[in-house]
Parts: sequence; C-alpha cells; structure tokens
Amino acid sequence: MTRQIRLNGFIGFSPVHLSPGLWAHPRSRGADYNSLDYWVELAKILERGKFDALFIADGIGVHDIHGGSADAAIRAGAQFPKLDPLMLVSALAHETSQLGFGITASTSHELPAVLARRFSTLDHFTAGRIGWNIVTGYSDSGAKAVGREAVIGHDARYDRADEFLDVAYKLWEGSWEDGAVVRDRASGIFADPSRVHRIRHQGPHFDIDTIHLTEPSPQRTPFLFQAGASPRGRAFAARHAEAVFVGGPTIASVAPGVADIRARATAAGRDPRDIAIFTLATAIAAPTRAEAQAKLADYRRYTDPEGVLALFSGWTGVDFSTFDLDAPLAKGDRRENAVQSVIDSFTSADPDRVWTLREIVTHNGIGGRGPLFVGTPADIADEMEAWVNGADVDGFNLSHAFVPETFADFADLVVPELQRRGIYKRDYAPGTLRAKFSGSDRLKATHGGAQFRNLAAQSVA
Repeated sequence: MTRQIRLNGFIGFSPVHLSPGLWAHPRSRGADYNSLDYWVELAKILERGKFDALFIADGIGVHDIHGGSADAAIRAGAQFPKLDPLMLVSALAHETSQLGFGITASTSHELPAVLARRFSTLDHFTAGRIGWNIVTGYSDSGAKAVGREAVIGHDARYDRADEFLDVAYKLWEGSWEDGAVVRDRASGIFADPSRVHRIRHQGPHFDIDTIHLTEPSPQRTPFLFQAGASPRGRAFAARHAEAVFVGGPTIASVAPGVADIRARATAAGRDPRDIAIFTLATAIAAPTRAEAQAKLADYRRYTDPEGVLALFSGWTGVDFSTFDLDAPLAKGDRRENAVQSVIDSFTSADPDRVWTLREIVTHNGIGGRGPLFVGTPADIADEMEAWVNGADVDGFNLSHAFVPETFADFADLVVPELQRRGIYKRDYAPGTLRAKFSGSDRLKATHGGAQFRNLAAQSVA
C-alpha cells in the first residue's frame, strides 16, 4: 500500500508565528489574528485541502531573552500578543465537519482535573475532533507568569508530565464506566451512581480526590500530540504520544530522532507505526518556478531579523544579540532547560552542514527552522516524498509566510498533485480524529494510558 502523507496547518494565535515581519505584507491578514472571521477562513481552507488538523502552538511566556527584554518580539508581533486557542475550537468546529484541532497546553502550568474537563468539553463540542499537543514549558517567562521563580528543570518537567498524564487518564478513562450515562426519562435517572467513580491519586506532584465532571466524550482521551525531541522527551513520547512533532532544517538532522522515537515505541511494546511523526516545513507554491522564487523574494523583503533572533533566543535560552552573525554556531550555545533540539538541529544533528547565525536568521525568517520547499506543485511534492522516504516521517506540520495565501496556495496547487500521485487522501476517513489515524475512537491497548481504562470497574482507590 502506498504510504499516505499527513498534514497539519501549523500556526500560533498571534499576528506572527514563525515568520517575523510578514504580518505587514499587503496580502497578509496577520493583523486580523484577533478576528474570528480570520480563523474561520483558515479552517475552511485547511478542510478544503483535507488537512488532518489545525495545529495551534501556544505558551504563556514572552520571548524576552534577546537583548534582555521582550522589545524585539513586541515590535515584530512575533508570537505576541497571544490569545487563548482553546477559545477558538468550538466556533471552528461549528464551521467545519472533518478538520481536527491540535491545541497546545503545558503540563507545567495547568492542573490535571481542570485541563481534563476542558478537553472533554471540546471533545463533545467537536464530535471527537480535538487533540492535545502536550508540552512541558521551557521558559522562565512562562514560569513567572504562574508564580514560579524559574522553569522546572528539563527532566523534572517530564517527570511531572508523566504523572499529569496518569491523573488525566484516570479521569478520562476510569471515572465513568461505559453505560454509566442512562438518560432514562421514565425513571428520572440521568446517570447510574454505581458506575461513576471517584478518582483518588497521591503522587510527588499531584494529590487528587475528585470525580471527572464530564461524561465520557467521543474519544474519552483526546488524541495525543507531543512535541518534545530531547532524549527524555522521546521517552515520554514512546509511552504517551499518538503523534509527535519534530523539526530540523535537513533530512540528516531529523532522521536519527525519528528512528529513536520508533525504537523507543517498540521497546515500550507499541507498534512504532502507531505513532505518526510530523516534521516542520513550509511550502511556497506557484504554477512556475520563477513565480515561486519571485514570491519568496517578495516575502523576504518583509522579514524582521531582530524578530527572528527574538524567537531563536527565546527557544534556546541564549541571548544572541551579542553574537557575531558570521561566526559558526557552536553546539554549546544553548541553555540546558530550553528547547534542546533547536540548537542541535543546526549543529551536531547534521555533521555535513555548519551554520552561521546570519544563515539561521535567513533560513528561519520564513516559516521557522524546518525546510523551505519553493517551486511548482511537482517540485514541492518531490521534496515532500524525499523527506518521507529519507527521514521516515509520516507528514508535515506546515508553517506559512502568512495567512491565508500560503495555505490557500498549498491546498489549491500542491494537494491535487499529491492526490494525483496517490500519496494523499482524496477524502477524510470517517469518525473522530483518533479514528482517522488509527481506525478506533479509543486508545489502543498497547498505549500507556490504556491501563487505566478498567480502573473504574476495579473500585478506584
């Protein structure tokens, strides 16, 4: 069977996500990021292109490392201001019928019972199309926003995240038995109390005594994305993730991490193909190569280099404002608690390429640190196939220069070419977001959360 490419539209709830300065392009609607019409238009474009999901990045910190302040990010509108993506989902679900929604939330900044209720609510309102992109947080800025002095240590964040997921699974999978909801008008019984169970959990990070407040939703547990690419993050993914988001500028920088995730999944008793792996990429498409290159040149006229450096400094925890732009980037130029894979993808992950900071600014200026595919639909399809075959990824989190043009061009030009080659779906599979990936609404038996499925029947204590 021909391997099918999967796609998510990747964006943040800000004027600019990964292309600082591009909000000012005359065809960009980035300045309208706080308009519901902007998001409805985007969701409809993605559904027209048969994208699996709208994948929204989020975080409660600001990029304030570059130059010792947030000024560069604020001036560029680079992931600032930032609205709450959970608030979008109900409206967009009402305007679409198949598109999934991958929403980012941090296990370091949320509480399990509160977040579990939010995702259960959205799973009901989307008819099972909600996914959670699990992150642990990496910035002191985000930590200070919730009253901590600094971010929790890298591996300790994942220890907390493991326990967070265990509590959430107990709530989603174990608090309500199948058939607990009766809705019997004759007897006046809405739910059977003997089949609704209190969850009691005591651990290093959480002490919980509660009943999950929402009845079982179509998926119970939302579809689980995960974005950590460090060794500890990959171990977390092997247990919990149903889809993993990775990133790097070259196939050589991404392939080893993909192989490691699949090997860890196998060691955990899972089928490595049960984890769909998406890599970051951006596509600039046009009917001819000359037109595509002209678009790219036009877009780069609007790039804000200081905004790019503000993002790069924020991700890595390193203030690059004092660095020589033309000096090679060294492996040691990172902070241990930040996003470790960001620096690695430009240094040690690809031994055949040495990057200067100036080259990184140019590369990251349109769509972030993933590859930039520029050309005709056939050119872009060739590149995507090469990545699927060379890096063993399942698909792409597609970034953009700006909305709506980048996504509309891809949906209208590239998708038909992918379909013509038989490597992209012509229509959505039926059912929930999880069913579209795995054929079932429920977690697979080999998934780390499935152990909690019969917890209620075992008399939770």
